[in-house]
Amino acid sequence: MRKGFTRKPQADEPATRVKNYITPGGLQRLKDEHQFLLTRERPAVTEVVAWAASNGDRSENADYQYGKRRLRQIDGRIRFLTKRIEAAEVVDPETPRAGQAAARAFFGATVRYENAAGQERVVSIVGTDEVDLERNHISWVSPLGRALMKSAAGDSVVLQLPGGTTSLTVLEVRYERIPVKPFREPAGSEASAKERPR
Repeated sequence: MRKGFTRKPQADEPATRVKNYITPGGLQRLKDEHQFLLTRERPAVTEVVAWAASNGDRSENADYQYGKRRLRQIDGRIRFLTKRIEAAEVVDPETPRAGQAAARAFFGATVRYENAAGQERVVSIVGTDEVDLERNHISWVSPLGRALMKSAAGDSVVLQLPGGTTSLTVLEVRYERIPVKPFREPAGSEASAKERPR
C-alpha cells in the first residue's frame, strides 16, 4: 500500500473501540481456537520450520518457505482473535428480560417471521463471529438483522435488498439458548498431523 493511503491516528482523537457483541457460546469458540493456535498449531509449525531450516539452503527449501508463510498466517489469526476476544461484549440470550426488552427483538433474539409470499422462517440474531447460515444464525449488523431489530410480534418491517425492498411480518420474538458449533481442530492442521502415526 502506498503511503498516501495510510493514515496515522491523531493524538487528540479518542480511542474508539468497536464492540463485539457475542453470545457466551460464540466467545468460548473464539477462545478455544485461540488456545489451539497458541498451544498446539503454532508450536507444531515452528518445529517443522526449524527442521526445514536445518536442511540447508532456505531459498529453495519448500518446507521452510511454506512453514514461514503458515507461521505468518497463524500469527495474524492469533492477533485477530485476541482483538475480538478483548472487544467482546457478552450478551446471554437466556438472561431474563422484562417489559419491552422481552417483547422486542434485540441481540440474542430468535425471531419467527413471514415474508410477503407467506413463507415462514426462524432466525437467531448473533454476533458477526457466530454467523452460521446452515443454522439460521444471522449477524445483528446484516440487512435482515437490522430490519428485525427492535421489532415485536405483529410488527411489519421493511427489508432493504439490492433488488428493492420487501415487507416482513414478525410473528414471534423469543429469547432462548442459541447453540453455537464448538471449535473443531482443522483436519489438515500440523498439530493433528504430528499425532497421526507415520
